[in-house]
Amino acid sequence: MRGWWRELAGLVLPADCAGCGAARSLLCGACREVLDGAGAGPVRPARGGAGGALPPVFAAARYEGPVRAVVLAHKERGALPLAGPLGGALAAAVSAARAAGGGGGAGELALVPVPSARRTLRARGHDPARRLALAASRRLRGAGEPARVAPVLRLRRQVADQAGLGARERRENLAGALEVCPDGVRLAAGARIVVVDDVVTTGATLAEAARALGASGLWAQAAAVVAAPPGSFTRS
Repeated sequence: MRGWWRELAGLVLPADCAGCGAARSLLCGACREVLDGAGAGPVRPARGGAGGALPPVFAAARYEGPVRAVVLAHKERGALPLAGPLGGALAAAVSAARAAGGGGGAGELALVPVPSARRTLRARGHDPARRLALAASRRLRGAGEPARVAPVLRLRRQVADQAGLGARERRENLAGALEVCPDGVRLAAGARIVVVDDVVTTGATLAEAARALGASGLWAQAAAVVAAPPGSFTRS
Protein backbone atom coordinates (compact mmCIF):
# COMPACT_ATOMS: atom_id res chain seq x y z
CA MET A 1 0.00 0.00 0.00
CA ARG A 2 2.75 2.44 0.89
CA GLY A 3 4.45 2.11 -2.50
CA TRP A 4 1.10 2.43 -4.34
CA TRP A 5 0.19 5.58 -2.39
CA ARG A 6 3.55 7.15 -3.16
CA GLU A 7 3.08 6.43 -6.85
CA LEU A 8 -0.36 8.09 -6.84
CA ALA A 9 0.68 11.05 -4.71
CA GLY A 10 3.72 11.69 -6.87
CA LEU A 11 1.57 11.80 -9.99
CA VAL A 12 -1.33 13.98 -8.83
CA LEU A 13 -0.07 16.31 -6.11
CA PRO A 14 1.66 19.58 -7.03
CA ALA A 15 5.30 19.72 -5.98
CA ASP A 16 8.24 22.06 -6.03
CA CYS A 17 11.34 21.20 -8.02
CA ALA A 18 13.24 18.46 -6.21
CA GLY A 19 16.55 19.96 -7.31
CA CYS A 20 16.25 23.67 -6.58
CA GLY A 21 12.83 24.23 -5.02
CA ALA A 22 11.31 26.17 -7.92
CA ALA A 23 7.56 26.42 -7.38
CA ARG A 24 5.11 23.90 -8.82
CA SER A 25 7.55 21.94 -10.91
CA LEU A 26 8.62 18.40 -10.07
CA LEU A 27 11.88 19.07 -11.89
CA CYS A 28 12.56 22.44 -13.52
CA GLY A 29 14.26 22.88 -16.86
CA ALA A 30 17.61 23.85 -15.36
CA CYS A 31 17.71 20.81 -13.10
CA ARG A 32 16.65 18.52 -15.93
CA GLU A 33 19.56 19.90 -17.92
CA VAL A 34 22.15 18.87 -15.32
CA LEU A 35 20.73 15.34 -15.55
CA ASP A 36 20.78 15.17 -19.35
CA GLY A 37 23.90 13.00 -19.35
CA ALA A 38 25.88 15.32 -21.61
CA GLY A 39 28.86 15.07 -19.26
CA ALA A 40 28.73 11.29 -18.81
CA GLY A 41 32.16 9.72 -18.57
CA PRO A 42 34.58 7.60 -16.58
CA VAL A 43 35.14 8.14 -12.87
CA ARG A 44 37.68 6.91 -10.39
CA PRO A 45 36.14 6.25 -6.94
CA ALA A 46 37.90 7.27 -3.73
CA ARG A 47 41.25 5.58 -3.37
CA GLY A 48 41.34 2.49 -1.21
CA GLY A 49 37.61 1.92 -1.20
CA ALA A 50 37.10 -0.81 -3.73
CA GLY A 51 39.88 -3.34 -3.67
CA GLY A 52 40.88 -5.00 -6.92
CA ALA A 53 37.49 -6.17 -8.27
CA LEU A 54 36.11 -2.85 -9.47
CA PRO A 55 35.21 -2.75 -13.20
CA PRO A 56 35.41 0.49 -15.19
CA VAL A 57 32.90 2.95 -13.70
CA PHE A 58 30.95 5.62 -15.60
CA ALA A 59 28.74 8.38 -14.20
CA ALA A 60 26.37 10.86 -15.79
CA ALA A 61 26.55 13.80 -13.38
CA ARG A 62 28.39 15.26 -10.43
CA TYR A 63 26.93 14.43 -7.04
CA GLU A 64 26.42 17.94 -5.77
CA GLY A 65 23.76 20.64 -5.62
CA PRO A 66 20.55 19.83 -7.50
CA VAL A 67 21.74 16.37 -8.57
CA ARG A 68 22.31 15.32 -4.97
CA ALA A 69 18.93 16.76 -3.97
CA VAL A 70 17.10 14.89 -6.74
CA VAL A 71 18.82 11.58 -5.97
CA LEU A 72 17.92 11.85 -2.29
CA ALA A 73 14.35 12.92 -3.03
CA HIS A 74 13.87 9.80 -5.12
CA LYS A 75 15.68 7.38 -2.86
CA GLU A 76 14.84 8.57 0.64
CA ARG A 77 11.63 10.55 0.25
CA GLY A 78 9.85 8.41 -2.32
CA ALA A 79 9.55 10.97 -5.12
CA LEU A 80 8.97 8.15 -7.58
CA PRO A 81 8.31 10.17 -10.77
CA LEU A 82 11.94 11.32 -10.54
CA ALA A 83 12.93 7.84 -11.68
CA GLY A 84 12.31 9.03 -15.25
CA PRO A 85 14.97 11.76 -15.45
CA LEU A 86 17.33 9.87 -13.15
CA GLY A 87 16.93 6.76 -15.29
CA GLY A 88 17.70 8.85 -18.34
CA ALA A 89 20.94 9.98 -16.71
CA LEU A 90 21.79 6.40 -15.84
CA ALA A 91 21.15 5.38 -19.43
CA ALA A 92 23.64 8.03 -20.55
CA ALA A 93 26.26 6.56 -18.21
CA VAL A 94 25.58 3.07 -19.59
CA SER A 95 25.92 4.37 -23.15
CA ALA A 96 29.21 6.05 -22.23
CA ALA A 97 30.45 2.73 -20.84
CA ARG A 98 29.48 0.92 -24.02
CA ALA A 99 31.10 3.57 -26.23
CA ALA A 100 34.33 3.22 -24.26
CA GLY A 101 34.29 -0.54 -24.65
CA GLY A 102 33.32 -1.19 -21.04
CA GLY A 103 29.90 -2.46 -22.12
CA GLY A 104 31.42 -5.05 -24.40
CA GLY A 105 30.52 -3.52 -27.77
CA ALA A 106 27.57 -4.97 -29.67
CA GLY A 107 24.92 -7.20 -28.13
CA GLU A 108 22.24 -6.99 -25.47
CA LEU A 109 23.07 -5.35 -22.17
CA ALA A 110 21.96 -6.76 -18.82
CA LEU A 111 21.66 -4.00 -16.24
CA VAL A 112 22.27 -5.58 -12.83
CA PRO A 113 21.04 -3.31 -10.01
CA VAL A 114 22.79 -3.34 -6.65
CA PRO A 115 20.37 -4.85 -4.11
CA SER A 116 19.29 -3.20 -0.87
CA ALA A 117 18.66 -4.86 2.48
CA ARG A 118 15.06 -5.90 3.08
CA ARG A 119 14.76 -3.60 6.08
CA THR A 120 15.91 -0.68 3.93
CA LEU A 121 13.39 -1.54 1.22
CA ARG A 122 10.61 -1.67 3.81
CA ALA A 123 11.62 1.69 5.25
CA ARG A 124 11.77 3.37 1.84
CA GLY A 125 8.75 1.63 0.36
CA HIS A 126 10.51 1.02 -2.95
CA ASP A 127 13.73 -0.26 -4.52
CA PRO A 128 15.59 2.79 -5.90
CA ALA A 129 18.34 1.02 -7.83
CA ARG A 130 15.97 -1.41 -9.53
CA ARG A 131 13.51 1.35 -10.39
CA LEU A 132 16.29 3.41 -12.00
CA ALA A 133 17.57 0.36 -13.86
CA LEU A 134 14.10 -0.22 -15.32
CA ALA A 135 13.83 3.43 -16.37
CA ALA A 136 17.31 3.32 -17.90
CA SER A 137 16.59 0.12 -19.84
CA ARG A 138 13.45 1.68 -21.30
CA ARG A 139 15.43 4.75 -22.36
CA LEU A 140 18.15 2.62 -23.92
CA ARG A 141 15.68 0.48 -25.85
CA GLY A 142 13.95 3.62 -27.07
CA ALA A 143 17.29 4.77 -28.46
CA GLY A 144 17.82 1.46 -30.23
CA GLU A 145 20.21 -0.07 -27.69
CA PRO A 146 19.03 -3.54 -26.60
CA ALA A 147 18.96 -3.66 -22.81
CA ARG A 148 17.11 -5.45 -20.05
CA VAL A 149 17.20 -5.51 -16.27
CA ALA A 150 18.62 -8.65 -14.63
CA PRO A 151 18.08 -8.51 -10.84
CA VAL A 152 20.45 -11.39 -10.17
CA LEU A 153 22.14 -10.21 -6.97
CA ARG A 154 20.94 -10.56 -3.39
CA LEU A 155 22.34 -10.01 0.09
CA ARG A 156 23.48 -13.17 1.82
CA ARG A 157 24.03 -11.53 5.22
CA GLN A 158 23.18 -8.34 7.05
CA VAL A 159 25.32 -5.27 6.53
CA ALA A 160 25.59 -2.00 8.43
CA ASP A 161 24.37 1.29 7.01
CA GLN A 162 27.17 2.63 4.80
CA ALA A 163 26.50 6.26 5.73
CA GLY A 164 29.30 7.66 7.84
CA LEU A 165 31.71 4.80 7.10
CA GLY A 166 35.14 5.44 5.64
CA ALA A 167 36.52 3.72 2.55
CA ARG A 168 38.14 0.83 4.41
CA GLU A 169 35.12 0.39 6.70
CA ARG A 170 32.78 0.25 3.70
CA ARG A 171 34.92 -2.38 2.03
CA GLU A 172 35.02 -4.51 5.17
CA ASN A 173 31.30 -4.05 5.80
CA LEU A 174 30.42 -5.38 2.34
CA ALA A 175 33.08 -8.07 1.93
CA GLY A 176 31.33 -11.28 0.92
CA ALA A 177 27.87 -9.80 1.51
CA LEU A 178 26.43 -10.36 -1.97
CA GLU A 179 25.71 -13.47 -3.98
CA VAL A 180 24.01 -14.42 -7.23
CA CYS A 181 20.50 -15.75 -6.73
CA PRO A 182 19.81 -19.39 -7.72
CA ASP A 183 18.44 -18.51 -11.16
CA GLY A 184 20.83 -15.62 -11.70
CA VAL A 185 23.19 -17.19 -14.19
CA ARG A 186 20.27 -18.05 -16.49
CA LEU A 187 18.79 -14.55 -16.16
CA ALA A 188 22.04 -12.91 -17.26
CA ALA A 189 22.96 -15.50 -19.88
CA GLY A 190 24.03 -14.19 -23.26
CA ALA A 191 24.10 -10.53 -22.24
CA ARG A 192 26.88 -8.08 -21.48
CA ILE A 193 26.62 -7.17 -17.81
CA VAL A 194 26.71 -3.63 -16.46
CA VAL A 195 26.25 -3.18 -12.69
CA VAL A 196 24.12 -0.12 -11.95
CA ASP A 197 23.40 2.05 -8.91
CA ASP A 198 22.39 5.64 -8.20
CA VAL A 199 25.65 6.94 -6.70
CA VAL A 200 29.26 5.80 -6.32
CA THR A 201 31.55 7.13 -3.60
CA THR A 202 34.30 4.69 -2.63
CA GLY A 203 33.30 1.98 -5.11
CA ALA A 204 33.01 -0.67 -2.39
CA THR A 205 29.44 -1.62 -3.31
CA LEU A 206 30.15 -1.91 -7.03
CA ALA A 207 33.30 -3.92 -6.34
CA GLU A 208 31.42 -6.37 -4.13
CA ALA A 209 28.75 -6.74 -6.81
CA ALA A 210 31.42 -7.51 -9.41
CA ARG A 211 33.08 -10.02 -7.07
CA ALA A 212 29.80 -11.83 -6.44
CA LEU A 213 29.06 -12.01 -10.15
CA GLY A 214 32.53 -13.35 -10.86
CA ALA A 215 32.16 -16.03 -8.19
CA SER A 216 29.27 -17.45 -10.24
CA GLY A 217 31.08 -17.25 -13.55
CA LEU A 218 29.53 -13.95 -14.65
CA TRP A 219 31.62 -10.97 -15.71
CA ALA A 220 30.70 -7.37 -14.96
CA GLN A 221 32.19 -5.53 -17.91
CA ALA A 222 31.39 -2.09 -16.50
CA ALA A 223 29.50 -0.24 -13.81
CA ALA A 224 27.28 2.80 -14.36
CA VAL A 225 25.76 5.27 -11.92
CA VAL A 226 23.73 8.45 -12.05
CA ALA A 227 26.25 10.49 -10.10
CA ALA A 228 29.72 10.54 -8.59
CA PRO A 229 31.67 13.07 -6.49
CA PRO A 230 32.98 15.96 -8.64
CA GLY A 231 36.63 15.12 -8.03
CA SER A 232 36.27 11.54 -9.22
CA PHE A 233 35.71 12.33 -12.92
CA THR A 234 38.81 11.47 -14.89
CA ARG A 235 38.12 13.99 -17.64
CA SER A 236 36.41 17.35 -17.70
